[in-house]
Amino acid sequence: MKKAILGKKIGMTQIFDESGAAIPVTVIEAGPCAVTQIKTEEKDGYNAIQVGFEDVKEKKLNKAEKGHFAKFKLGLKRYLSELRLDDISTYNVGDEIKADIFEQGEVVDVQGITKGKGFQGVIKRHGQSRGPMSHGSMYHRRVGSLGGTTHVGRVLKGKKMPGRMGGKTVTIQNLKVVKVDVERNLILIKGSMPGAKNSIVKIQSAIKA
Repeated sequence: MKKAILGKKIGMTQIFDESGAAIPVTVIEAGPCAVTQIKTEEKDGYNAIQVGFEDVKEKKLNKAEKGHFAKFKLGLKRYLSELRLDDISTYNVGDEIKADIFEQGEVVDVQGITKGKGFQGVIKRHGQSRGPMSHGSMYHRRVGSLGGTTHVGRVLKGKKMPGRMGGKTVTIQNLKVVKVDVERNLILIKGSMPGAKNSIVKIQSAIKA
């Protein structure tokens, strides 16, 4: 990817364009992110930069984490993430990445962790239909046929069944940047994206734009 930044999902709102049309946007507090480590192909086997986001109290970090920041004489950060960029030669440890790396009208991909919904049945998890709700049916919201007849004798892999729903890393591609507020480090992106309010997301340049 060409460029990327970590941010916090604030929530959704709407803004109006020049013609008066309402545009639904997600507001993201993007950075500032501090470059906490540079990884090179010669030393680590790949090129990447490690960035830290959001200040944190010392008591909330363990000894190894505090030692990592002390080694490079940096402020303590709550979240760390690696960004595998095409060109890392322009970055140095201690540099700040801010929202101004993106511009209005740019197309980006946003990655986040979806809301965890716990253990769910096939109707909520996969959108399957329920059975008849009359008293004699006795088959309302359960799983349908599993296909485990004599010929197969087992449930085939990939069968849609009840299980844990949500809590997965999901990337929404080709979202448009509607507005960038450099002073408040806010990026407004058209549409919705994975994650609850105050969850951490990664904004990166679109790979299929």
